[in-house]
Amino acid sequence: MKKLLIFGGTTEGRELAEWCAENGIYADVSVTTDYGARLLGNGELLNVFTGKLDSREMSVLMRSGEYDAVIDATHPYAVEATANIGKACAETGARYYRLLRAECEVSGKCAAGNDELVDMLNRSNKTILSTLGSKEFPVISKVNGCKERVWCRVLPSEDNKLLCEKYGIDQAHIIEEKPPYSVERNIAHIRRSCAEILVTKECGIKGGYPEKIEAAKLCGIETITVTRPKENGYSFEELIRILTEKI
Repeated sequence: MKKLLIFGGTTEGRELAEWCAENGIYADVSVTTDYGARLLGNGELLNVFTGKLDSREMSVLMRSGEYDAVIDATHPYAVEATANIGKACAETGARYYRLLRAECEVSGKCAAGNDELVDMLNRSNKTILSTLGSKEFPVISKVNGCKERVWCRVLPSEDNKLLCEKYGIDQAHIIEEKPPYSVERNIAHIRRSCAEILVTKECGIKGGYPEKIEAAKLCGIETITVTRPKENGYSFEELIRILTEKI
């Protein structure tokens, strides 16, 4: 029986794990959050474990599992995680595949990275709704007048209060909600925050990017999209073909 190690936490990772279970392939799935683990659950051919691993811990896991392949299905912007997975695969000789998320056409203004984003936001005093998540609190905290004019949409977490205190973000400006976010929910969050600028990543169709852009257009507000880092890999369909025919 084929055995895979999937680094997930994304829709694509969950769909790949489910495909494995349906097609008689055993998969260990590593996710960083309890929320990601709950979406998957465990089964006869599916073992899910939670926690952030560094490259050394990944190497230990790869050596102990005797996997036929390692699949990097982490978020398109999880640059550190992808680097650690690649390093661990290189050290252990594990077969590595990167599962890419399909891209969307970017709308509105673009920022090539976090530094450019902060610079763009600091050129105005407009109210901001950030949909970058709590991982980007260190970035958002650099925006002038952050506590007064920045709102953040994040996943519900017990850590959010501590993170707000650490990075000087007003807890009253936090919108805790789980995806998916429809156009209507995005509009509701824009109106609740009275946002004049919506900040997002190009998170693809499965990440809800089109719904964010449509909501911003309907509300008549600006958008700034942090563009993706360039990388090589395989689409879901291409990877399934590889797993079926070559592994």
